[in-house]
Amino acid sequence: MSSEIKWLENPKDKHFDSAQEYLSLIMWPIEARTKIQQLRYASNSSFKAKDILRASKLSLLPKRDEGVDDKMDKIEDEEWLAPVLLVRGQNQTLIIADGYHRVCASYYVDENTEVPCRIV
Repeated sequence: MSSEIKWLENPKDKHFDSAQEYLSLIMWPIEARTKIQQLRYASNSSFKAKDILRASKLSLLPKRDEGVDDKMDKIEDEEWLAPVLLVRGQNQTLIIADGYHRVCASYYVDENTEVPCRIV
């Protein structure tokens, strides 16, 4: 497995669309649209995969998960992955609005992998 993950500079429109769909399930749609607009113009940051998982309070998905396996294949094939979209939620919980599978795959490469993201 290649330990080098290639990252795009910017998320694609489909990532913002997926993030909006997900956020619309957990907050009012107008608030979700506002978060997406903020994410579109947010600066790029990066955080360790292990810290994103801890802050989100989500479990590490198994390698056999279809989405994780797909991302692991992309990493192996040296394809470029999109930055992750993050939203600071209430009660000190981080919301992975788009990119949960990318975070998990990055963790499997190395838990200290710096994952590019946008966060609001």
